[in-house]
Amino acid sequence: MLKLTFLGTSAGVPTKQRNVTALAIECLNPHTSGSQQGSQNKKSRPWLLIDCGEGTQQQLLHTKLSLRQLTAICITHVHGDHCYGLPGLLASAAMSGRREPLTLIAPKAISALLDAFILHTELYLPFTLNFASIEDLLSQEDNKGKVKIDLDNQHQLMIDVYPLSHRVPSHGFGITQTISRRTLNTDKLTVDGIPASALWGKLQQGEDVITKDGQHLQSADYVNNKTQRTKVVVAGDNDTPDCLSTAVMDADLLVHEATYTHEVMMAIQARNPDFDPMHSSAHVVGTFAQKMNLKNIILTHFSARYQGFDNPDSETPNMAYIRLDAQSVYQGNLWLAADFDQYMVNGAVDLEDGTKSSRVQYLGSARGR
Repeated sequence: MLKLTFLGTSAGVPTKQRNVTALAIECLNPHTSGSQQGSQNKKSRPWLLIDCGEGTQQQLLHTKLSLRQLTAICITHVHGDHCYGLPGLLASAAMSGRREPLTLIAPKAISALLDAFILHTELYLPFTLNFASIEDLLSQEDNKGKVKIDLDNQHQLMIDVYPLSHRVPSHGFGITQTISRRTLNTDKLTVDGIPASALWGKLQQGEDVITKDGQHLQSADYVNNKTQRTKVVVAGDNDTPDCLSTAVMDADLLVHEATYTHEVMMAIQARNPDFDPMHSSAHVVGTFAQKMNLKNIILTHFSARYQGFDNPDSETPNMAYIRLDAQSVYQGNLWLAADFDQYMVNGAVDLEDGTKSSRVQYLGSARGR
């Protein structure tokens, strides 16, 4: 299960209600001992940060997220509203006592930016920053654009990088969580006359064993291996959602910018034909999602011209304008993100017909919890 917390949902500049872009994704394992959907031990809840606009660390103070459990940071592109908060967040992680290595997946220019901060502000990081440049990842012949993170021996993340279309190189990230679980067939053991003992635990851990009376027991005969998989695709700034056609084919949720309504985007281009905002409208994203038969999308990165309330009858541009622009072409589950909104994504829901269906649940606001 992946739990999303939107830390910033504004495009370009912050507003009184919205900070600039940042998204936290917690990696929850429902099989962790003693864990529940909302109460898993804090130390066993690793999380990722997608983009880090200015003020992101201040937004984190209103949540229960800890920089000690931050596993990786992914930066979609070099525009300031997506990365200006990174040096400050890393400095705060250092001052809070973090010593564990941290993975940073970002354009090469981000490395140069951090080098400048380290040189000119005496920024000291007492932990290893494992930097993976997007350019190098995409040039690999094997495992092109992929980074694997092992959270434990049964809980892995695969981060896939997808090129997008924007004024500067921009990217989307496919976050795939895989949880492997071994369940012991105790009924079969009982029928076969194997009493409960320490051997049961060894079998469940994948070991072949020999009983006291000399029986050779194969773990594969008594253990069922189940895999739970959840995938979320998060796009950076992008004017061509079709760039993600391959990425979303097996995704449970798409998070994509919808900076404008289609009408406003066309008006901007008409006023200045030489200027292309190179962002998506809600209509464009909705059209893509409908074509790809996506069941769940969350829109974010809204222009400051749109107020946070939802009233289609108001003459003041607001979220209803964005919502209706998408709903005019999209019939699936649609949410418009606000700062501190939380969503649970579970990609392993079994249906009566034997198929699997993803489930996205809105949890409310993280602020004040």
